[in-house]
Amino acid sequence: MSKNVDEKPLYILLISIHGLIRGHNLELGRDADTGGQTKYVVELAKALAKQSQVERVDLVTRRIVDGAVDAEYHMVTEALAANAQIVRIEAGPDAYIAKEELWSHLDGFTDRLFTWLHDQPRLPDIIHSHYADAGYVGVRLSHLTGLPLIHTGHSLGRDKFRRLLALGMTMEQIEERYHMLHRIGAEEDTLSNANLVITSTHNEIVDQYELYDYYTPEKMAIIPPGTDLEQFHPPTLKDGEIAFKEILTKLLNHPEKPMILALSRPDERKNIITLLEAYGRSPRLQELANLVLVAGNRDDIRELNEGAQNVLTELLLVIDCYDLYGCAALPKHHKSGEVADIYRLAAASRGVFVNPALTEPFGLTLLEAAASGLPLVATENGGPVDIIGNCQNGLLVDPLNADAIAEALLTILEDSQLWQQFSEHGLKNVARFYSWDAHASAYLHKIEPLVLQQLSPKPTQIPKSGSYRQRALFTAIDNTLFGDNEALAKFVHVVRQQHRAFLFGIATGRRLDSVLNVLKTHGIPTPDILITSLGTEIYYPPQLIADVAWNHHIDHWWTPQVLRRVIDPLPGLTLQPKHEQSRFKVSYYYDANIAPSLEEILTLLRQQELSVNTILSFGQYIDFVPARASKGKALRYVASQWNISLEKVLVIGGSGGDEDMLRGNTLGVVVANRHREELLTLNDMEQVYFADGAHAWGILEAIEHYDFFNL
Repeated sequence: MSKNVDEKPLYILLISIHGLIRGHNLELGRDADTGGQTKYVVELAKALAKQSQVERVDLVTRRIVDGAVDAEYHMVTEALAANAQIVRIEAGPDAYIAKEELWSHLDGFTDRLFTWLHDQPRLPDIIHSHYADAGYVGVRLSHLTGLPLIHTGHSLGRDKFRRLLALGMTMEQIEERYHMLHRIGAEEDTLSNANLVITSTHNEIVDQYELYDYYTPEKMAIIPPGTDLEQFHPPTLKDGEIAFKEILTKLLNHPEKPMILALSRPDERKNIITLLEAYGRSPRLQELANLVLVAGNRDDIRELNEGAQNVLTELLLVIDCYDLYGCAALPKHHKSGEVADIYRLAAASRGVFVNPALTEPFGLTLLEAAASGLPLVATENGGPVDIIGNCQNGLLVDPLNADAIAEALLTILEDSQLWQQFSEHGLKNVARFYSWDAHASAYLHKIEPLVLQQLSPKPTQIPKSGSYRQRALFTAIDNTLFGDNEALAKFVHVVRQQHRAFLFGIATGRRLDSVLNVLKTHGIPTPDILITSLGTEIYYPPQLIADVAWNHHIDHWWTPQVLRRVIDPLPGLTLQPKHEQSRFKVSYYYDANIAPSLEEILTLLRQQELSVNTILSFGQYIDFVPARASKGKALRYVASQWNISLEKVLVIGGSGGDEDMLRGNTLGVVVANRHREELLTLNDMEQVYFADGAHAWGILEAIEHYDFFNL
């Protein structure tokens, strides 16, 4: 049943994790992570908050405590409006780190955000993730809460990967620098699970998203970002003296000439070196206009990251090569509040704004320049195609063709009538197509069908006994709890002795009947919780009450008959006996010698538009369960119902099927056995302990390691 947005105001959760995000004086261009996306999400939050249908907007990002950045970034909350705020959640170290270093910290971020959400008066109506890292978090939150997920990619890994290869980087270099496999995997997963993907341009859909296995254009909507027309406007007599003009006066011999302006990060993908080459090779351009490259801020190039160092150094070398001193300026500093003035300076000089990027997902700077009255020359790859198509205010060029860039600039600069036409078209059409109010209105119209009245499962009533317990222990069974009788006997003694001190749970791939049988055979005390069939079923002993709400929750998009039609014909996969199957689990034997790889199977599932959770364990079993189901998700659901902090949940596993239980903020333990190599990707995670002891010895070792009973 859909909910009319007009009947109940909306609570919207935006997630944008990396970069430096605050409500004012955004440090755009400081580094590769603080660019157009950070500005977009802040402006989106403010624009949505102004809509009458919206009750509350939270923009969630990473909390940073680092002397190298402003102290504002460690504020837990920051108001954007009366009903909008930035919320900062810890993710990994306190220090400010690049987005490529965040991947191993995102599960902990998810757990903290999940806990924070449950402390709010109510859950949001929508989750909207921005970029691949937030998509990774958004998918998991959507699975845990049942909330609809909207995603905006901003830039895409497969497209970037393709272009980096074209620049001559090897696959190994790309992976080492950009962790591209993590990113593309997260993007595929996000596309498989998102209810709606918002793009800025048609080009994103047909040229970029088409590169992905899970390609569903029908789930995509083009909603171009807005621009602040109060901040960005043509030069007027009221503007007064612009301070940045003094900087240019020092750098340029004839500052009164028209200005060719480029404004971007010093990033090789922005291609400003080619622009400078085009200018340096054209005496006509040098005679007609100055070139101003506003490429971030710097005190000492040697202190910047390697990429920025390389770009700025190359720019200085090109300036020197063509002896462009006095006609090309590369100012060291500008304030974010000066950007609008810089556009107006260029417009007042009857100059041109240039975006020569190799590819531009959208191009907010193009809108800002157009709103300031500047004609445009922009790359033909990406968003500028739509912007100039709508605004009719400039020329598109091949960014790799320096001569074409120079010719386009000359075409506009040498024709005053064309300059005036482009300027007027830009001013009129930016207001028509790209206002924030229009963006917010289109946004709310698109999300209305996704907002459901009942989004999260209503929990089954759990037994009252033991509800005071503040810690829990969940263990897998095969090759984890069982395997050494002496160790098992000692563990059973601990459970009986300390049974009032903690919640005892089993999390296994076995069905309920099989679990009950092996627990009875080995004399295991009755657990408080049974998570069975790889997290698809939850039972509460001693009456074995089934959590029907959990079953309802995970049934979302689950089509086992369609799944079997895709998987059954594959070589090396043999359907397991009927007693190993269940309503929400389809299980096969897996022969690695002849079967497709796990990645190939995942690709096939995405191409068939199947959203499922695929688990390979013990090297010979492969299970398919609903996307919302897993041991880890079921465990978090239970912990939330019992109000037990994940930091006090000891989780023991021994194979690949246990991985998502161990990730995040639980106290993870990997016991020693021959399958633990399936979990070696967790080796660097702070809260995952690799025990020396095998089987139950490893559990006893972990209890001591974490001082579990004194948490």
